[in-house]
Amino acid sequence: MCRLLYVNTKHETEIEKYLYHFSLISKNSKEYQGHGWGCAYFQNNEWKYYKNIKPIWEDNISQFGKATRIIAHARSAFKDEGIVIENNMPFYDDKNIFVFNGELRGVKIKEEGRIGAEKIFNFIKRFDKGNFFDALKKGTDIIIKKSNYVRAMNIIITSTKNSALLFTFYNEDEDYFQMWKKQNHDELIICSQPFSLDIEWEPINNNSILEFKCI
Repeated sequence: MCRLLYVNTKHETEIEKYLYHFSLISKNSKEYQGHGWGCAYFQNNEWKYYKNIKPIWEDNISQFGKATRIIAHARSAFKDEGIVIENNMPFYDDKNIFVFNGELRGVKIKEEGRIGAEKIFNFIKRFDKGNFFDALKKGTDIIIKKSNYVRAMNIIITSTKNSALLFTFYNEDEDYFQMWKKQNHDELIICSQPFSLDIEWEPINNNSILEFKCI
C-alpha cells in the first residue's frame, strides 16, 4: 500500500520542494513505505526517470533540479515480497507513466507483468483506442468486477504529452486510501495525503475518475 504524488506547475520549480514533503509523508505513514521509490519528471522538454531501492527519506532528493511535471511513488511491497528495483514504479512506455496504490484479492484476469501493479497497467492499455480516459474507465471496471475483493485501487497515469488521469476506489480505511488535491492557476498537486501545515487541500471523492489537463 504505497504513496502517490503528481505535480504540474506553470513554471519550472525545484523538484526537491515537492519530494521533501512526499518523503515526510512516506516516512511517517502508518504503513511502511521504505521498499524503494521512483519518480519521473519533465525537464528540458523530455521525461527523465529515476528509481532507487532505498527509502525515499534516505535518498538524495536534491539531485534532480527543476521541472514542470513530476510523478512519484514510494513503495510498500505486498507481504514484503519482490523487493527489487525492477518492481519499483513508475512503470512507463512511450505514451504513459503509471503509479498504483492498493490491494486486490482473487483477480481473475490474465496479463503479463512482474507484479500486480504492472499487470493492471498492461491490462488497462489493452483498451486504449486513442482515448486513455476511456481505457482507464473500462479497464478498472472490468478489474473490479473480476476481483473477489478490492480493498483499494488508486491509479495516477500521466500522458507523456499533456494530461494526467486519476482513478480512486476503496472499500475501507478512508483515512489512508483517500486521495487529495491542491489546485490553482499555477500549480496542481495530487497526493495520498496533504502536505503538512497546508490548509488549501481538497479531498477527492471515492470512486472517481478525473482528467487534469496540463497547466
